[in-house]
Amino acid sequence: MPVVSALTVFPVKSFAGTPLSSMTVGVAGPRADRRWMLVGDDGVTLTARKFPRMLAAHARPLDGGVELSGAGLPTIVVPEPSGPADVPVEMSRVGTATPAGAEAAAWCSELLGRSVRLVWLDDPARRGMSDRHGGTVADPLALTDTGPLHVTTTASLARLNTWADEIHDELVGEALVAGRPAPDPRRVLDMRRFRPNLVLDGDLEPFAEDDWSTVVVGDVELRFADTCGRCVMTTIDPDTQRKGKEPLRTLARHRRRDGEVWFGIQMVPVRFGTVSVGDEARVG
Repeated sequence: MPVVSALTVFPVKSFAGTPLSSMTVGVAGPRADRRWMLVGDDGVTLTARKFPRMLAAHARPLDGGVELSGAGLPTIVVPEPSGPADVPVEMSRVGTATPAGAEAAAWCSELLGRSVRLVWLDDPARRGMSDRHGGTVADPLALTDTGPLHVTTTASLARLNTWADEIHDELVGEALVAGRPAPDPRRVLDMRRFRPNLVLDGDLEPFAEDDWSTVVVGDVELRFADTCGRCVMTTIDPDTQRKGKEPLRTLARHRRRDGEVWFGIQMVPVRFGTVSVGDEARVG
């Protein structure tokens, strides 16, 4: 059986995640996952696609709040706000969110070098999933893009790195023939680029997850919702925040359909509880 090799929660959308040894999963996905996000003064959601420095900031979930650190800024604790959800935000099926206060706004504004606010989604049930991604409005969704829980496998990442090596070798050969400088050495892609909540390791075929309908692990049962289309955010190195061409270049050659490239799957919890690193997973 495959086993859980990593669990990660992302309290603030587009911030670095927090690795966990055990994760509580509820109807809206992992507890504390993506309940906070940054918005501009106009209410537009801000992500690392446009502001890569967000990946240098860390968000650690606390009982009743979140701890913000990293990016050379002092560590602060932000409690869950108790005020009304009265900040208009431009995110589908959200409408409004609750401001996290002046200290949090100042911290996040210094992070991005512009005026922003940290806001909190009080109740994921206010935002149901889209049927375009295998859900219904009855499936609560926090501030994730498409699904409540993201699953990947180490087998798929290993195959992706093999493909990327092959493409890099081709580019080196073409450069030698043309008398051009060789491309920079390729950095191995690590799983943090894909920001999964749950990673499975074991004797699996690469991309076998595309065909799973269910995963049962720990106390939790998940049902398949959709494969995960990847965006430019995966091209940002999580350590340096520099943009490159991978993994989209390789995915475009090997994993392209319907105008998108795909890696990992989105799943919906149907039985809730706790999952831990080392738990065996039954897939079907």
